[in-house]
Amino acid sequence: MVSTFSALFPPAPSFTDKDLPDLAGRVFIITGAASGVGFELAKMLYVAGGTVYIAARSTSRYEAATDKIKAQTGGKKTEGRLKPMILDLADLSTVKPAVDEFLRQETRLDVLVNNAAVMNTPLGSQGKQGHDLEMVTNCLAPYLLTKLLEPILIQTATSSPPFSVRIVFVVALMQFFTPAIAMEFDADGRPKILPGDNYMQSQPGNNYMQTKVGGTWLAADFANRLGSEGILSVSVHPGLMRTELQRNMATSARVGMKLLFKGPVYGAYSELFAGFSPKLKGQNNGGYVLAWGRIAELPEYIKKGSKSKAEGGTGGAKMFMGYCERETVGFQ
Repeated sequence: MVSTFSALFPPAPSFTDKDLPDLAGRVFIITGAASGVGFELAKMLYVAGGTVYIAARSTSRYEAATDKIKAQTGGKKTEGRLKPMILDLADLSTVKPAVDEFLRQETRLDVLVNNAAVMNTPLGSQGKQGHDLEMVTNCLAPYLLTKLLEPILIQTATSSPPFSVRIVFVVALMQFFTPAIAMEFDADGRPKILPGDNYMQSQPGNNYMQTKVGGTWLAADFANRLGSEGILSVSVHPGLMRTELQRNMATSARVGMKLLFKGPVYGAYSELFAGFSPKLKGQNNGGYVLAWGRIAELPEYIKKGSKSKAEGGTGGAKMFMGYCERETVGFQ
């Protein structure tokens, strides 16, 4: 059991870019890689020789990120390549065209990192199809993206070491701030939009944390579906850091975070561990990783969601996965 202090202030990273092998010939997708943690992770994989797809909302964001990465790594010899994947996670209609374009160019995908997220958006914020903005960005679009990429992940796994092909869902520090019942549903089986985001601007709101519960259930579901193919799927808390994720929080909260928290490179170490560390094995499939790279357990009430009521659980995960499928089936 990880202590509260250790969860908030982790020990030194156990896996960094210095531990990466040569990644030449391997292919990666990172959502939200135009800034913050995703940017730092993309830079590490590029320097190690990987082909890195920077999934971003626009070509201009992709170009700005690649220019910055190349400027910051100009003195390092690399066979890495940076390529665009233009999609808007707030608009489900953009996901399949982006995947189709990727599949026209590549025959393998080694690691998919669902890194992008929004937090504490103004009350009533919606995606293009009318979904709650946090839910579509943090759960529905990542579910759709991952499902559409399943065939190429399976194909890659057939010629790769077991569990080296991975799916990473970036979540949060699930031991804190999470709604007590993990996720609330309405009578139609849709997650309720929870209060909190419009006024709890000094900490993550209930609605945001509910979507992060969804991220842990997504990781577990894809582990169940793809584990027999030798694919590992995990969720990871990247750590408490200063990033653009806090842009909607109160100024006082952002100032405090700037003084207390680490920079985004540390979050990249967490995601690097989830995507590459040999410490993660088949028995960890569907599991949870803490900052800056430690295997951990999810709170019991989140794990209960993965069990049916007959098994002593809540059945929440099954209901949530049904919701994700219903809302995205028209875009598959």
